[in-house]
Amino acid sequence: MRIIGIDPGLRRTGFGVVECEGARLRYIASGTIIVPPEQALAQRLKVILDNIREIVTDTRPDVSAIEKVFVNTNPTSTLLLGQARGAALCGLADSRLPVHEYTALQIKKAVVGNGHADKTQVQEMVKRLLTLDDTPTADSADALACAICHAHIAPLKRRLEQVAGLHAGRRTGRLRGGRLVG
Repeated sequence: MRIIGIDPGLRRTGFGVVECEGARLRYIASGTIIVPPEQALAQRLKVILDNIREIVTDTRPDVSAIEKVFVNTNPTSTLLLGQARGAALCGLADSRLPVHEYTALQIKKAVVGNGHADKTQVQEMVKRLLTLDDTPTADSADALACAICHAHIAPLKRRLEQVAGLHAGRRTGRLRGGRLVG
């Protein structure tokens, strides 16, 4: 399974692509989409959208993971971040990728083991987990961490869905002569 992780931002949007083969993770690509600040908002969002589409075309992931927006004290910043995230989501959806969303706390917990880890800890763990020669930039590391988070959580999600499906089948069956009939 090939996973693209996205760390959305209006100035800098990180992306990272990993391949998951069983429990092994392999680095494919990562980088940062730099959005020109002097452009109008609509044009800045288009830069994110177009770049996400291009990265997906180039790296051909099977699934995507994106960081959920947190609400901070500045509502204007939160709104702008949400719009950047929306542009990234549109790029992923337009590429017909399944999208999975994770909070920063979930991502840090999955990668570092501590939901309150700082950026340098995330960068170091991403470097170690992917056996990279160099430490990735903060934006790339956050995006790679998002992809790693999904790689760790996806098998559990699939198993829970299977179990839920089994239980749902039991609930919808009818009893006939003391036996459950589908």
